[in-house]
Amino acid sequence: MTSNSLSREQRANSRNALIAGFLGWTLDAFDYFILVFVLVPVAREFHKTVPEIALTLTASLAMRPIGALIFGLMADRYGRRLPLMLDVIFYSVVEVFSGLAPNYRIFLILRLLYGIGMGGEWGVGASLAMEAAPSKWRGILSGILQEGYALGYLLAAVAYWQVFPRWGWRPMFFLGGLPALLSLFIRAKVKESEAWKAVTAKTHEWKSYFLEVAANWKQFSYLILLMAVMIFISHGTQDLYPTFLQQQRGFSPRLTSIITVISMLGAIAGGIIVGLYSDHRGRRRAMITSVLAAVLLIPLWIFAPTAAWIALGAFLLQFMVQGAWGVIPAHLNELSPDRLRGFFPGFAYQVGVLIGSAAPYLESLLSHRFSYGQALAMFAATVLLLGAVVIGAGPEAHRVTFGRQQ
Repeated sequence: MTSNSLSREQRANSRNALIAGFLGWTLDAFDYFILVFVLVPVAREFHKTVPEIALTLTASLAMRPIGALIFGLMADRYGRRLPLMLDVIFYSVVEVFSGLAPNYRIFLILRLLYGIGMGGEWGVGASLAMEAAPSKWRGILSGILQEGYALGYLLAAVAYWQVFPRWGWRPMFFLGGLPALLSLFIRAKVKESEAWKAVTAKTHEWKSYFLEVAANWKQFSYLILLMAVMIFISHGTQDLYPTFLQQQRGFSPRLTSIITVISMLGAIAGGIIVGLYSDHRGRRRAMITSVLAAVLLIPLWIFAPTAAWIALGAFLLQFMVQGAWGVIPAHLNELSPDRLRGFFPGFAYQVGVLIGSAAPYLESLLSHRFSYGQALAMFAATVLLLGAVVIGAGPEAHRVTFGRQQ
């Protein structure tokens, strides 16, 4: 993006690229969070413990770097559109087969494969959307894009509310095949990134490409650290929260779903508002403010006496957590070299995921020594404070112009 003055055609493509990235991430998150709501019934059917089923969540997260590597390299070599379409189709098919899994071993293998598809979507979709966005509004559009994740969680909660009581857990995974239709929209409505076209001739030289990757290793290392902490924050405050509501607070599936929907409405609002704030005040300041505010909200989020107060705590905490996360697509893409933008932010993100993928498993183990609430509160406070330190120690490239690096 070389100018904030866009033609009608450029504005339409910017909108369509954002829609494609947003829906890709929404449906990806929907597919992931379906399992979060049905850990107990899946464990019961496969005759396994809840920590063993939670391990399949960790398995999906751990495989995401492979997807980011494969689809990110494809995106820098062949453009953003084709890898994004292939990725969406791949994870949709795997999700449907997860609903047909006959035993725990097959289910685990399918969740490993799903992690590859999940890992590929974010980096390619985010680079496509951010490269098409005007730099002036990159923060708020970043927030909208990232909160596709929260909307996916919300839709999974609705599916749990409406589908699970009637038909059980398997049909919920069948709904995961719907994202494949998104590939048709991308093919028909989204144009290739102009920023990618501006540097594509150089990316055909794989030797020089990987030399540039090596030359930016310090930046890459920081992005990995940042994303590891952010993954601990996100999954540490989301993945086992429905289980906490069900098992410790004794809430019904309906009430658990309602509170989760409320929390994700807070997440969506936070991502957009904090993203807009970051456009004016900078990425790091917006993120640090959000994670420190989240620490103060932990008692209300976990220990509130009534369901109404718990719902308020969930709304406010996810407003702050996902507010910080809403800045991430813009922040990572701004910190990534032009020639490496298909690969660099996505792979750094997913290597961070690999490090942070232990969050749900560690919390489930902590819950055997402490209550679910105590485990979630201790874990969240620790990673939120660590996040403030890591964010503050890093660089920033607020509103950098894409497509002009030599």
